Amino acid sequence: MNLAVVLVSPKTPGNIGAAARAMLNMGASDLRIVAPRCDYLDAQAVAMAVHAADLLRGARLYPTLREALADRDVTVGTSARLRADLPAPRHPAQVRPLVRAAAAPALVFGPEETGLINSDLEQCQVTVRVPTAEYASLNLAQAVLLVCYEFLQAQDEPPAYDRKTATREEMEAMYGHLHETMQLIGYTDAVRARHTLRLWRALLDRALMSSAESRLFRGFLRQVQWKVEDAARKLPGEAGPERQADREA
Repeated sequence: MNLAVVLVSPKTPGNIGAAARAMLNMGASDLRIVAPRCDYLDAQAVAMAVHAADLLRGARLYPTLREALADRDVTVGTSARLRADLPAPRHPAQVRPLVRAAAAPALVFGPEETGLINSDLEQCQVTVRVPTAEYASLNLAQAVLLVCYEFLQAQDEPPAYDRKTATREEMEAMYGHLHETMQLIGYTDAVRARHTLRLWRALLDRALMSSAESRLFRGFLRQVQWKVEDAARKLPGEAGPERQADREA
């Protein structure tokens, strides 16, 4: 499976190395690190990686999560908390068919102290939570090991469906286009826009759009924008040819 593990702003070299080792244990090899706050090739990281040192050295660095997810078609965030305006986390086993059917899935893990923030989880189509006892906070490498195990140990299971979904870059571009259109037609304003867009993201991410479907939706948005702008040009008071001639007379 072409599974990427994305670590967002990790703080401790040892955690990064241990996460790489957990990936190797479970058969994942694509490590992506977003804005690390330490040297991910520090001696402690390499020591904790053990036999996964080559996997660690091959990690790719990205300045933003959006760039790290640009080529992924299904993105799974991790969280131990419920968030307002965001879908509740699901058990990893419930998400396994979705990940198995994807061509390029990604698992996203947040910083050690805080986990993923809301703006990170907005970029994920689904969120999972590892079931634990009352104390739910897991070490970063533990979380990587458990979630990778849930998805990669089921490799022999047939996927529930076979469908190539749009990349996250295509979906993010579509959401940017949707945001512009909502403001253009007065559907929302600057104060409510983020909350409203979260609701639309949740709805449209559940649809698992293909690339063609995301382009179809953006074509609809372009037509709406054109219609509004065309109507604005035709409003009374606009200087059309006849009205301009009347003024000059």
